[in-house]
Amino acid sequence: MLESMISGISQILTVSHLLYMCLGVSAGLLVGIIPGLGGIAGMALLLPFLYGMEPGLALGMLMGMVAVIPTGDTFASVLMGIPGSSSSQATVMDGFPLAKKGQAARALSSAFLSSLCGGVIGALILTVFILMARPLVLGFSSSELFVLTMLGLAMVAVLSGGQLFKGIAACGLGLLVGAMGTAPATGEFRLNMGIEYLFDGIPLVVVGLGIFAIPEIIELMIQKSSIARDQAGLGKGWKRGVQDVWQNRGLVARCAGIGSIIGTIPGLAGSVVDWLTYGYASRTVKGEKHFGQGDIRGVIAPEAANNACACGAMVPTLLFGVPGSGTAAIFLGGLLLLGLEPGVSMITTHLDLTYNIIWSLALANILGAAFCLLLARPVAQLTRVPFALIAPVITMLVLFAAYQATRSLGDWYALIAIGAIGLLFKQAGWSRPAFLIGFVLAPGAETYFYQSIQFNGLAGFMRPGVLIILSLTALALLYPLGKKLLARRRNTASEKTATASVVEKTKPTWGVVDMILVVGMLLIAALSWYDVRDISFIAHVFPMLSIVFLGGGALAVAIQIRTEGALRVEQPALQGLCWLAGLLMVVVVASVLGFISTATLGSLLFLTFVAKSRWLTIVLITLGIVAFLLGMQSLLSLHYPSGLLDALIFPAS
Repeated sequence: MLESMISGISQILTVSHLLYMCLGVSAGLLVGIIPGLGGIAGMALLLPFLYGMEPGLALGMLMGMVAVIPTGDTFASVLMGIPGSSSSQATVMDGFPLAKKGQAARALSSAFLSSLCGGVIGALILTVFILMARPLVLGFSSSELFVLTMLGLAMVAVLSGGQLFKGIAACGLGLLVGAMGTAPATGEFRLNMGIEYLFDGIPLVVVGLGIFAIPEIIELMIQKSSIARDQAGLGKGWKRGVQDVWQNRGLVARCAGIGSIIGTIPGLAGSVVDWLTYGYASRTVKGEKHFGQGDIRGVIAPEAANNACACGAMVPTLLFGVPGSGTAAIFLGGLLLLGLEPGVSMITTHLDLTYNIIWSLALANILGAAFCLLLARPVAQLTRVPFALIAPVITMLVLFAAYQATRSLGDWYALIAIGAIGLLFKQAGWSRPAFLIGFVLAPGAETYFYQSIQFNGLAGFMRPGVLIILSLTALALLYPLGKKLLARRRNTASEKTATASVVEKTKPTWGVVDMILVVGMLLIAALSWYDVRDISFIAHVFPMLSIVFLGGGALAVAIQIRTEGALRVEQPALQGLCWLAGLLMVVVVASVLGFISTATLGSLLFLTFVAKSRWLTIVLITLGIVAFLLGMQSLLSLHYPSGLLDALIFPAS
């Protein structure tokens, strides 16, 4: 083993290996910066270049990209409020508010440094874990995987703050949206309303962009300001981010450990680990907390976990040929192209290549973080630009990224629908992360539940591992309630008078948007029940569970408003809905005229009449948008909606 470790180290220190790794790192940063493109598309771009390459060099290039994409996608999450990929969605929660406060450089530098630490820690853990992981991974049955997804759902209790019932209802809606399409157990269609696009469900990238990016874009358009309203110096923020990571080094190490472990479980990596560690951080850190409003620990925790998770995902990929994530699935295809069979041979015959992969991951994390730290200051200046100038660019990026999901017009209309939900949630203070967690976990939870019942029956849920995870789930759910009850008991009679104004402030609130959401959710629950009532039991049991979460949570919100004397508040949403209607018109026009023509005309009109920019700025931005779309079309062999104009002006589109 020592010989293989030394061989692996010697391979990665060669000039040719370092050059190919830098090429992979550079490509990964570019892919990470483009919102929604993500690791799967980036890895797919590299696969054609692997034919005939020496395995060690090819692995260096692949691992350069695998390691860096979770770092590079932080730019979009922090600066634009757009998740760069599914693994950076939790970073938006506090990274984007920090950018709005003028602390973009602080958020970016802390994210990059914690990503570096997480990646290196993950590689070190992987070094030891690779030889002892086989019995542990094989010990997880479908029952453990199902209750582990339930633990993920329990994070709703943490992420919803004081609005537990709103969080449950939002999670139920996410579960129901995630259950759209085909039942995995029987192949029966459900909840698709007869729309062909919904037969396979709504893609994650569309939901992620709709629930987070669209509301943030609309809010900034309404405010007519730059992303950062506070014009603080960037240099100071850059240094402070490094200090933040050092001060929270224990949190970095713990979240990296969690990320490494979660990464070893196929299907639960990527888009889940960031929320798990975000919830863990928000519950366990000491001192004053401002999670969701610009708490730097809400950036550090998921970023450290994401890069460590990429290392952990290599365990099932290399040992069993079972990819731990979508990116790992493409990496598995790369291994096969290189003539390498995952399995026992990777820890026997090709152990040197296995350590080549591990050390390449560690080194690529260091190189990637260094590149990003160098770019943090100039790129963070984007937050000082008036948002009206970059709105056409970001809107085009969102539409471009959404269209890559299935390359169907349905992606855009689904984006608008989910965007409407996200906008209403944001206005009324409902938990958008709870919705996304429900959506992400729905397919896996249902599959694992079905497999557990089929293979083990109810006895599968009495396994020791299942009982331990269920105990943790119950603890996560009961912790917020217990904490609230304990706080009430500590209040003395003398304190009650002094805290009367505080109690008034902590009363639940309600507004018109709350009522719209409650009524809408109850109506959706009723219609969904009607849709699935006649399909087989195994196909409708999970949607029924989702309906219980949705309807029960919405009903509990209504009862809470009625019984606890909720305070009436203003929840203005009309202006935001008008902007959303405008985006819908852009989508309709793009469907008729073509995407490139609409992007060109829309940018010219918006920059001229809304942003009131100078003609040179208008021309440069518009030409940049067209060049990007045409370049990506050529590089990825895309076919945008051509429409009437594109078919004439851009015949290749």
